[in-house]
Amino acid sequence: QVQLVESGGGLVQPGGSLRLSCAASGSIFSIYAMGWYRQAPGKQRELVAVIISGGSTNYPDSVKGRFTISRDNAKNTVYLQMNSLKPEDTAVYYCNADIRTAVGRNAYWGRGTQVTVSS
Repeated sequence: QVQLVESGGGLVQPGGSLRLSCAASGSIFSIYAMGWYRQAPGKQRELVAVIISGGSTNYPDSVKGRFTISRDNAKNTVYLQMNSLKPEDTAVYYCNADIRTAVGRNAYWGRGTQVTVSS
């Protein structure tokens, strides 16, 4: 079985920073794309950032220039550095990874970590 465990969420004031981490564990053969999504109350889950195995990244306009995604392939870990946070960034942030195991290739999700931006 594969598990994704997020950490690093919390309460931060507007303009502040947070760094999220997500570690994948289990019988992993290889990890392709890794990404972060978020879901605010009453809204659909949306992509925040994605990084593929080669290192290319993609962000929506809403976070471009403020958020940075990175990964440590040796640790099967993806990070999300969030700067200049705004109240509208408040949401549960979920880690997602495209992983190959002995039984095939699937997308896996973490349980989420709450990020609250408020004064």
